[in-house]
Amino acid sequence: MPKKKNNTFEFKAEMKQLLHLIINSLYTNPDVFLRELVSNASDALNKVRYLQLTQKDIASPELPLQIKIELDEEKNTFSIEDTGIGMSYEDLSTKLGTVASSGTLEFIKQMKNGDKKIDGNMIGQFGVGFYSAFMVTDEITVETKAAEGDGKAWKWVSDGQGTYQIEESSKEDRGTKISFKLKDGHKEFSKSFSIKNIIRKYSNFVDYPIYLGEEQINSKGALWHKSKNDVTNEELNEFYKFISNDFEDPLDNLHLAMEGRINFKALLFVPQKARPNFYRYEELKSVQLYSNKVFVQEDCKELLPEYLRFIEGVVDSEDLPLNVSREVTQYTPIMNKIKDVLVGKILGMIEYWAKEEHDKFKTFYKEFGSLFKSGLNSDFANKERLTELLRFQTTKSDDDELVSLATYVERMPDFQKEIYYLTGDNLKEMRRNPKLEFFAKKDVEVLLLSDPIDAFVVPGIFNYKEKPFKSIEKSDIDLGSDEDSQEDSLKGEELNSILDVFKKVVGDKVEDVVTSKRLVDSPVMLTIGKEGLDPHMERMMKMMDQSNPFESKRVLEVNASHPLITNLNKLNVDGKTEMVEAIASQLYESSLLLEGNLESPGDFVNRLTQLLTQTTSQN
Repeated sequence: MPKKKNNTFEFKAEMKQLLHLIINSLYTNPDVFLRELVSNASDALNKVRYLQLTQKDIASPELPLQIKIELDEEKNTFSIEDTGIGMSYEDLSTKLGTVASSGTLEFIKQMKNGDKKIDGNMIGQFGVGFYSAFMVTDEITVETKAAEGDGKAWKWVSDGQGTYQIEESSKEDRGTKISFKLKDGHKEFSKSFSIKNIIRKYSNFVDYPIYLGEEQINSKGALWHKSKNDVTNEELNEFYKFISNDFEDPLDNLHLAMEGRINFKALLFVPQKARPNFYRYEELKSVQLYSNKVFVQEDCKELLPEYLRFIEGVVDSEDLPLNVSREVTQYTPIMNKIKDVLVGKILGMIEYWAKEEHDKFKTFYKEFGSLFKSGLNSDFANKERLTELLRFQTTKSDDDELVSLATYVERMPDFQKEIYYLTGDNLKEMRRNPKLEFFAKKDVEVLLLSDPIDAFVVPGIFNYKEKPFKSIEKSDIDLGSDEDSQEDSLKGEELNSILDVFKKVVGDKVEDVVTSKRLVDSPVMLTIGKEGLDPHMERMMKMMDQSNPFESKRVLEVNASHPLITNLNKLNVDGKTEMVEAIASQLYESSLLLEGNLESPGDFVNRLTQLLTQTTSQN
């Protein structure tokens, strides 16, 4: 409970920070306050409508479900009142006195650090919509009476400067009324035409009448109950913005009316962009659930699998039993049937983009691809469809080109029996990886997996069209020998002698030192044994669990035809053992550097300096 003095309470520290940001910075779109207050009123009405169906004893049961806005242009005042679920004394303290969600705290932190551009259009996404009213007023009064409880009404008053007051109110009817005097710079919000325009722009789809005086100013209602042919693109875009708090049009939508084995209606949208903090698990939201236009649940996670939770929208089924609690409703067999249909329809839409609307597919994949690909590790019933929708950059693609597995397999030469891939963090660095040299010479395409999720997803596919997946980090890859380089290669005792030098230098740091069959332009490289873990995967596992001591030993491959190796052989024959060993150490650590696993860059640089000094002093 916040600190109390008589009837006055102090906001928590983070709430003060948030109010300071809103009052002093969020002026880019002040009319957003009305959208947020209407949205909150609609939520309150949804909740009381559900109570009316499941409980008999609620306050003012005869009240119509509605929202009323009152304006006084002369006094420059504004009020909005709903007949919704209302708030208790505890609700006022916890809901209006503290920050409700971790996402909001992150929002404040990013704002303070300058990581996020301050934009009033964003506030609805962080559960702080009520406080947006402080953009247009210096003091807010909230009068409220809860639908359940002791029957008392309460008044909450604050100027947003650090404290608020709570005292009993004379309000008789259930619901909440928010009222305030507008700042001089925002007098337009006391004018009827301004309010009508804003309501019709943002809140025309509220499923309750909104009155301005005696006139109802919204008209659309439950859009998802209309026929697809009777709904315009403009209406769809407006509805999406209303339910999502987004200010951009959606990328696409699905309007479903399913009848037969199961009956439900749905209106689903794919956003143009991922929400801020989208990939934080606690920020993933699912669609709203209704039963015959009656609100049941705001975030029904049982309707969609996690990998499809970029979808916004509404699902409404008359088959759902409302005589049970919300928790029980989630686990009815009907929910699973609806979920199966929704997943199939959504995947069908994405498949259509992949074939016919490439720009939409690329936008979707850029924004939501990482989450979407995670479905391969969870939705085994749709694994084949998901696999066909995977896209990758490759050694034969441009940086913005995405290649399907089907296209990759079609382009494979006849001698290639496996699908090769390389994992990493930076695409440009990956393209310069020496492990790709022989594949390029053989004209073999390699998948470049730069998305961290790929390292977890791709190995789990195992094979595609009977072609197994294989990391080019593995030492047991055989694409045949490079016949062009065999003539200049070290052989016999000379080769064994040089390999012995490398073995002496690296000792037990590697599993083995061998002659490379696939290096072309580089002298050495590190690979992993047949049972070893992919280096990229290994690094991620270490990041997730710092105590994990596991580390695969590498195999050091030496290019016996490289000029540097043949020169080393000459130095070795001449007895310059110390220099040969120093260069061998340098080459080994260069490979570690390329992998991102060099632990002592200082030693590496010092040795390089000494070698360069020796080399230049001999000339």
